[in-house]
Amino acid sequence: MSSTPTLSPAPGDRFRLKNLFTLAPSNGDHWVGLRAGLGVLLPLLLLIALGRLDLAPYVVFGAFVGIYSRVPGHLDRLLMQLKAGGLMWLVVLLAWFSGSFLVRGANDPAGVWLLVGATTLVAGVASVLAGLLRLRPAGSMFHIFAFAAISSMPAQPPLGEGMFAATATIFLSLVLGQLGRLAPLHRTSWQVTPAPPLSRRMSKAIWQEGLAYMLAAGAAGAVAALVSGPLGMGHTYWAMVAAVVPLAGKSTRHRLVRAVHRVLGTGAGLILMALIVLLQPQPWVAVLIIGLMQFLAEVFVTRNYFWAQLFVTPLALVGTSLGKPLTTGILYDRAVETLIGVVIGVIVVVLMNAASRPQEHRVHILEAP
Repeated sequence: MSSTPTLSPAPGDRFRLKNLFTLAPSNGDHWVGLRAGLGVLLPLLLLIALGRLDLAPYVVFGAFVGIYSRVPGHLDRLLMQLKAGGLMWLVVLLAWFSGSFLVRGANDPAGVWLLVGATTLVAGVASVLAGLLRLRPAGSMFHIFAFAAISSMPAQPPLGEGMFAATATIFLSLVLGQLGRLAPLHRTSWQVTPAPPLSRRMSKAIWQEGLAYMLAAGAAGAVAALVSGPLGMGHTYWAMVAAVVPLAGKSTRHRLVRAVHRVLGTGAGLILMALIVLLQPQPWVAVLIIGLMQFLAEVFVTRNYFWAQLFVTPLALVGTSLGKPLTTGILYDRAVETLIGVVIGVIVVVLMNAASRPQEHRVHILEAP
């Protein structure tokens, strides 16, 4: 028995309209959603009470460790989240140094290109480390998002305060992941499920994944940086995040379907986000929206990627805009950058498919939502 959680397969990997509305069976997704939602909601409410929303990005990305709680056994879950938390902690730390001494807010062309270059390296290294650590979900999408978002902050908080916020939030996610042990009905045996050793073929596939993540993220970031001026865009790293989304599919067809679902789901999510912009919610209301969107995203992400994107879009936009007025400009940025990223991601998928030998099936490392 492997320590890998059994994820419900997504509805057919075909370009059919009905697949946008078809849900795979639930596999305890509401519990994962509840843990992830509380993991980001509670720390953000505390920051509002303390008047320290400048630390919100450190809390938001520390709470991403809750996403890695989709593991049945409590000890297996704890070990998975410890590994995920350690990697995310390192990424956040590097992002602080990057934002403080390298990128410096990415307010000039040189800063934008430095951000693209540094994030490209993170995309490849974090993907390889995630594969070697057997993280579920795999890939470096969350690490790309965390590193670039924190690096591009106009001003960084003191290192100790930022890292304390991230560390405390990671610890909260670990605690939430173990709360089920309080109920005898949900308590699992306190034992580790051995994982099969990595074969040479698997190790090679992990390094190939890392190269693909670097290629997709770097190319998308470069294109976004080149056209950001003429198109009047900010947030170039959103294109880098979108570009790696198709790479997590288990087959070429599935990757292309994920790309389509990303675009359509983002479009639907932007409609929901437009309503939120019109409301201009107070910070505490925005935090409640973040918690709710995080819960719903985890409920749907392994059941239907289109529906998950409906909630991921406002989650990302509100989460990166806490403490600042919400404007329609972020809707434009999200739409254009998603299109750029997905197009680049699809090109990389096609190149990967062409480069692989027809008689060999690619070794699928892990499927990331």
